[in-house]
Amino acid sequence: MSDRIAVITGGKGGLARAIQGVLHEAGWTVHAPGRDELDVRRTDQVAAWFSSCGPVSLLVNNAGITRDAPFLRMTVADWDDVIATNLTGAFRCSQAVAAGMIERSRGHIVQIGSFSALRPPLGQAAYAAAKAGLIALTQSLAAEWGRNNVRVNCVLPGFLETRMTEGLAAGVVASAKEAHELGRFNTPIDVGRFILELDAQWHVSGQVFQLDSRLRRW
Repeated sequence: MSDRIAVITGGKGGLARAIQGVLHEAGWTVHAPGRDELDVRRTDQVAAWFSSCGPVSLLVNNAGITRDAPFLRMTVADWDDVIATNLTGAFRCSQAVAAGMIERSRGHIVQIGSFSALRPPLGQAAYAAAKAGLIALTQSLAAEWGRNNVRVNCVLPGFLETRMTEGLAAGVVASAKEAHELGRFNTPIDVGRFILELDAQWHVSGQVFQLDSRLRRW
């Protein structure tokens, strides 16, 4: 068994499975728990789960949900669930592995962000706010833990054809593709390969990486 242990939250989704496969092929021991095993909304469950999984070298905070709705129709319950899963869940899991990483002077946390944080589409106020918070969390933790050789980065995978997007109307998908200068989407397997390569870049921390061809204003 490898001494390189990776944890991918939200482990039942297509992106998590792709990242898991890439890391496993590279010799990592990979845990990819779904919500039934690790509900990132529950502090007690997060603490208990991480206490039994061994020293984590790489944490990928991938757990995420959407509850899209026009803002005036968005319920407080839906807002709270999105923030609790996508942002506070990443806080809980990062906190659970941080002490061990700091003690070993080695570790890497990758937040799975979203282009929605940079250019939010209509109806995604909660999701965009949570993902924007992940960027701020990334840079804050990178600044705080850099002296301990613990790295934190944020990856924006781009529009992926996974279970999260499979229910979208064909017109929505086509419109999304038109916004890409290369006329194509990224793939989960390529996100996994990028994260593997990013983990090997020992001098990179506090950065936000957009993995598609959409343009954004500077």
